[in-house]
Amino acid sequence: MKMKRFLWACALGVALGSSAFMPLQAETLRVVSGTSSTPLNVPMNRAVVVESDEPFSELSIANPGIADVTTLSDQTIYVLGKVPGRTTMTILGADGALLSNVEVQVTPDIGEFKERLRQILPGENIEVRTANDGIVLSGTVSSSAKLDRALDLAHRYAPDRVSNLMTVGGTQQVMLKVRFAEMQRSVSKNLSSSLAMRGTVGGGSAATGLISGTGNFTQSSGAVSDVFDSGTVPISGESGAVNLGFTVGNMEFAVLMEALESKGMVRTLAEPNLTALSGQEAKFLAGGEYPIPVVDNNTVTIRYKPFGVEMTFTPRVVDGNLINLEIAAAVSAIDTSVTMTNGGFTVNAFKRRETSTTVEMRDGESFAIAGLLQDDFNDVNSQIPWLGDVPVLGALFRSASFERNQSELVIIVTPHLVSPTRGEALAMPTDRVRLPTESELFLMGKTSAQPVSGAAGEVAKQDFSGSYGYLME
Repeated sequence: MKMKRFLWACALGVALGSSAFMPLQAETLRVVSGTSSTPLNVPMNRAVVVESDEPFSELSIANPGIADVTTLSDQTIYVLGKVPGRTTMTILGADGALLSNVEVQVTPDIGEFKERLRQILPGENIEVRTANDGIVLSGTVSSSAKLDRALDLAHRYAPDRVSNLMTVGGTQQVMLKVRFAEMQRSVSKNLSSSLAMRGTVGGGSAATGLISGTGNFTQSSGAVSDVFDSGTVPISGESGAVNLGFTVGNMEFAVLMEALESKGMVRTLAEPNLTALSGQEAKFLAGGEYPIPVVDNNTVTIRYKPFGVEMTFTPRVVDGNLINLEIAAAVSAIDTSVTMTNGGFTVNAFKRRETSTTVEMRDGESFAIAGLLQDDFNDVNSQIPWLGDVPVLGALFRSASFERNQSELVIIVTPHLVSPTRGEALAMPTDRVRLPTESELFLMGKTSAQPVSGAAGEVAKQDFSGSYGYLME
């Protein structure tokens, strides 16, 4: 039994050894005299063997720069491809008669290119063909980044001779959600005082005077007299004032104390959404245009400056759900506190918050592309020299003001890969309200009627008092 197994092992080893050293047959083309020969395709820098059924005596190639020919025997020809192109090989018999004209076409070596393509981009459905002296790529790839990689590799094998017939599959439309959020807080405090006095001097003549830390008393002796006579305190539009009066001998004193504290808060929120195809620019403006007069050679023309919520972005789906965003966003408003007058025209200034950047993120991820935290502080203390430095009583001759402004701004972007849907599934803001009839308006006092039916009507059934939409706190 052991001897039988040994003999089988020896026989198998001899068979494998003989097959391992067996020479591989070269790719050949057989030429039959008197018949039209099929075109001979030769990869660049590769060789093909041509066999003739009759002995030949003469061999020539039309363009030796495209292919090189060598005779191995009187019936065998060795053809080597040099550069992509097309030429003709002529074979003559012993009597000088024409045996055959073989069309030789040298093409790029797509065998190696296909192998490299499978290694670099596995799983991609890319078909490779040759056309004339170039490479044709077709099929569907999963992203534009992989398409660019395939083209870069193809140009290595056929520079400037690559035809791209590939398409990019998957979702290639991007919806960008931008959130502008700004919070402004301001606090101001003022504390000031003024002192007025009146009395008699010597033989009974009256005298009035004013010592003021802020000047809120009207600066005239008649006005000071009115303070004592009427018991009122004239103040210039300020609130939070307290008047105190007292008499010392022949002198009358009036003290005005003013204290004012104000707080304010402003919240700005904007959330524009915009959808665009990958690689295409999209623009968005929700606002208006402000007319600005321009004087040129005594001629007044009007130019319009846009304001509101502006957005311009270009999305590029790089790979799968990876998105490259080139974005410019701005929020602007008319500032009525700053004006300029020229030639009878008054023009307001603008408040503007804008950013421009390029970021890369995946579907549904968010980036805070811009942020600002600004804190302005202003503290002013004014007083009458020397008198304001007196402890306690110096407060009557001193005024102080405090002001602080804080501003916080953030801009957040979130891209989403989107696909179109049926129009019936989309609800419009106008679907929530239907105009009332005359009886519903005048008799029932309703400003809106029941919403329409359908998918939009289901969404519109939500009441205005429900907890949906934005919550303003």
